[in-house]
Amino acid sequence: MSTGVEACFVVRRPAFTLDVALSAAPGEVLAVLGPNGAGKSTLLGVLAGLLRPDEGSVRVGERVVTDTAAGVHVPPHLRGVGLLAQQALLFPHLTARDNIAFGPRAHGVPRREARARADELLAGVDATALGDRRPSQMSGGQQQRVALARALAPEPGLLLLDEPLAALDVDATPAMRGLLRRVIREAKQTAVLVTHSALDALVLADRVVVLTAGRVVEEGPVREVLARPRSAFTARIAGLDLVPGVRDGAGLRTPDGLLVSGRAEGVEPGEAAVAVFPPSAVAVHATRPTGSPRNVLPVRLAAIEPRGDVVRLRAGAVPGGPVWVEGLAADVTPAAVADLAVEPGDDLWFAVKATEVAIHAAG
Repeated sequence: MSTGVEACFVVRRPAFTLDVALSAAPGEVLAVLGPNGAGKSTLLGVLAGLLRPDEGSVRVGERVVTDTAAGVHVPPHLRGVGLLAQQALLFPHLTARDNIAFGPRAHGVPRREARARADELLAGVDATALGDRRPSQMSGGQQQRVALARALAPEPGLLLLDEPLAALDVDATPAMRGLLRRVIREAKQTAVLVTHSALDALVLADRVVVLTAGRVVEEGPVREVLARPRSAFTARIAGLDLVPGVRDGAGLRTPDGLLVSGRAEGVEPGEAAVAVFPPSAVAVHATRPTGSPRNVLPVRLAAIEPRGDVVRLRAGAVPGGPVWVEGLAADVTPAAVADLAVEPGDDLWFAVKATEVAIHAAG
């Protein structure tokens, strides 16, 4: 039976501290996003019982599985927690059916009942034909389907998904993503999903938390967080440009005093804020544009990135210019790049109309 989870704990390391509080309601999928080193794997390790926090507690359903003050630490195999990792990690000597039946059997379920459960789950993940195959006889995508069924077989109250699509090839990923969504929704399974992909979060999750340097810096419904990012990392994965600063009467004032004009949304003058706009709204010029009321930023071209029908021009800072332009992107047509005749190291101007810029509170 699916249950909720509540966790509030601290893990201290010599050069890093993870200090988080999060929860997921029964049947809810919570995505955890963040850059490398943010603490995502450590978070999953504590929830799974593989790591003991220095202080704090974890509750799965009505059961406290970690409480440092009370000396409680339920071992991983007794927590009612399932794990689906990047690699399937199936037992190589067992068939798909026996891999799936292993969990229920370890919990004392009779062999016939465990195998019936395995067959039911094989059908649920569209892998009935794989029942008698060993892992060496399956593709990576097929192994991950079986691994999902194995994680669900003991009917965990909480399912942990550790970048489950990261190791799949580009052809297998969409099918597995759709399968995960269907299976988790049909089972009303509570899950915590660690991912680097905004698409995975949008398709699979109800809510998202964003970790940076061991702290939760953003949280909320997935679409809301990705549409209104408050950190550079979230803006990057959402495909948006972000400029930090302070709300000014006419827009946003950057740390070096430049005014970025835009539409302010729920932020008062003097408050920390961010200006956000899509790369497609950025016009690129070889010389400073004049005439229209735009935000005009001097940049040095750092990279040229082909992206299907458009080319993304990635900005670096001009010596003596604003450093916060580093990483900003402009999406232009291949013809525009040819007309500009630019290459990395050239100085350019990024221009954005005020109507394309949204200004809202920073995290």
